[in-house]
Amino acid sequence: MEPDLFTAAAEERQEKDPASSPLAVRMRPRTLDEVVGQRHLLKPGSPLRRLVGDGDGGPAGASSVILWGPPGIGKTTLAYVVSKATNKRFVELSAITAGVKEVRAVIDGARRAVGGYGKETVLFLDEIHRFSKAQQDSLLPAVENRWVTLIAATTENPYFSVISPLLSRSLLLTLEPLTDEDLSGLMRRALEEERGLGGAVTLPEDAEAHLLRIAGGDARRALTALEAAAGAALAKQEAEITLETVEETVDRAAVKYDRDGDQHYDVASALIKSIRGSDVDAALHYLARMIEAGEDPRFIARRLMISASEDIGLADPNALPLAVAAAQAVAMIGFPEAALTLSHATIALALAPKSNAATNAIFAAQADVRNGLAGPVPQHLRDGHYKGAAKLGHAQGYVYPHDVPGAIASQQYAPDPVHGKRYYEPTRYGAEARYADVVEKVRERLKGEGG
Repeated sequence: MEPDLFTAAAEERQEKDPASSPLAVRMRPRTLDEVVGQRHLLKPGSPLRRLVGDGDGGPAGASSVILWGPPGIGKTTLAYVVSKATNKRFVELSAITAGVKEVRAVIDGARRAVGGYGKETVLFLDEIHRFSKAQQDSLLPAVENRWVTLIAATTENPYFSVISPLLSRSLLLTLEPLTDEDLSGLMRRALEEERGLGGAVTLPEDAEAHLLRIAGGDARRALTALEAAAGAALAKQEAEITLETVEETVDRAAVKYDRDGDQHYDVASALIKSIRGSDVDAALHYLARMIEAGEDPRFIARRLMISASEDIGLADPNALPLAVAAAQAVAMIGFPEAALTLSHATIALALAPKSNAATNAIFAAQADVRNGLAGPVPQHLRDGHYKGAAKLGHAQGYVYPHDVPGAIASQQYAPDPVHGKRYYEPTRYGAEARYADVVEKVRERLKGEGG
């Protein structure tokens, strides 16, 4: 049986008995105008509008589309809307479970549909980055010959995960994360519209805020949680979905955390101060509060990178590379898995030896510069590569450190106003103890003292 017959049957059942389908399915947009978020893709005359023949210019020329973005922001929905708007069959495959055999079967079915009853096909392939190069190659004939309109979705950078021939034949659309405003509007529509909950219950602000935290920018998660909470409220014969009902339904306590208010900064501050104080358990508590509140993982990762330099520094030179690696990983994988990476980094930073010597050093140097202690660069350090520099005395008398034993030349580097100033005062903690020994010997050699 053709896949589109299953799709048609499912749609017919939904029309006859809407309540039989999950709320997230019932609220699936039917037109581009109903799509939540992605305003940059939905402007008049945009490639996506032209793809469905909406607006000037007619359909876009690309024979395939690649949708790139995090989970739960509407990649499947956009593919479905395109198929409905262009009156094409909609066939969905997942690269997790499908292989070349399934792809070829869909392509053969698409060719029969075009030849048999003139119906073109939209093939939605989810998680295309999981396909090997050979599997992606199997899609090329269908794309080149326009047997299907391929809409592929990926959460990974397509320039690294999609083969060049397919990428060059595709319209690449980058989807942005949904905002709380986007999800709030979607839930309000679900509460009010007949295909949704039809006004059966209301949602106060505190319960809505908790649902938004739970959703974490994922539309499916938001609607699934809303449906469960509405069902629980109606079962108790209540016309309002209270915060308590939401908590009971999703089995998660409301986190005392305001992403736009004082709590946001208080909890972030407490996380960093707990790391600074080496209290790993307190740090994990505040990290968990930020995660449960739906905080942007990139914000947390940025704070950890700052902490690595501000509070650890050279006491553990590996702290900053670890924090940077964590930030890069978080940006690539997102929640929920990003919680593991953030935990890894938080524990490592909390238990690392601490030093603020690097922080104090730059603050002291900046303070002197602001107070006017700048002074001219010593003549022997100035650029001597241009014609006439020697006549000005520039670079004259400079001692090349590699030409002397130990590669440390006894000469003045700082301007006169700050010559002899000591900004870096290393601690004896962790790896910085080595730097404490080295810096004293280097300073002696620079002054011409020591052997």
